[in-house]
Amino acid sequence: MTPVLLLAAATLLSADGVLTASFAKSEGKLDDLNPKSKFWAQTEVASFNKGPRGEQHPHKPTEVRVRWTKDNLWVLYVAPYENMYLKPDPQTTADTNKLWDWDVCEMFIGADFQNIERYREFQVSPQNEWVDLDIRRDEKKTLIEWNSGYKTNAKIDKQNKIWYGLFRIPISSITTDKVAAGTKFRTNFYRIEDAPPNRKFFAWRQVDSPSYHTPSKFGILELVK
Repeated sequence: MTPVLLLAAATLLSADGVLTASFAKSEGKLDDLNPKSKFWAQTEVASFNKGPRGEQHPHKPTEVRVRWTKDNLWVLYVAPYENMYLKPDPQTTADTNKLWDWDVCEMFIGADFQNIERYREFQVSPQNEWVDLDIRRDEKKTLIEWNSGYKTNAKIDKQNKIWYGLFRIPISSITTDKVAAGTKFRTNFYRIEDAPPNRKFFAWRQVDSPSYHTPSKFGILELVK
């Protein structure tokens, strides 16, 4: 694999707290994990290497790109790593509960701006394990049995110490409303790396809490043409 130069000079970075997702007339491909491909190259990038309380890590930043089609959100993570902590005997045909105990990339996203305590959680590991969750903090419930119908892919580039994770999320699993350019979602992106006691936690939007589940601190994902 050709080495990826993270955050090259031409990269369009997200504004503070707002990431735009550009529209694609055709669906992407689940095997397209290349941020320089035609589908991903001109997409705005959320870049972060700080912890959930704003603590700085001496680490190359994680990148997230998002695009949308009439049916799906496509999400690509580019995740440089120093050390990996992988679950033995991974299985990729069903949810992996507590996947967050291992290396993982996460997206929290909600369409309800009135009840921000309800949102969805999507995860992928470097081994393409996955879990999707319906979060209902107002009811003190996390529904792991919920099934969004999303698909994932992942790939590890050991030579360059980068892993890539991809989601294809049905928009209908996030909202029943019709979406268009200008539609906004509440979102945050996270990542976890390395084994205890050296675990590293990364967050796009600082939540000022040990818990990623702090929806009042989420940023905005806006769909654009």
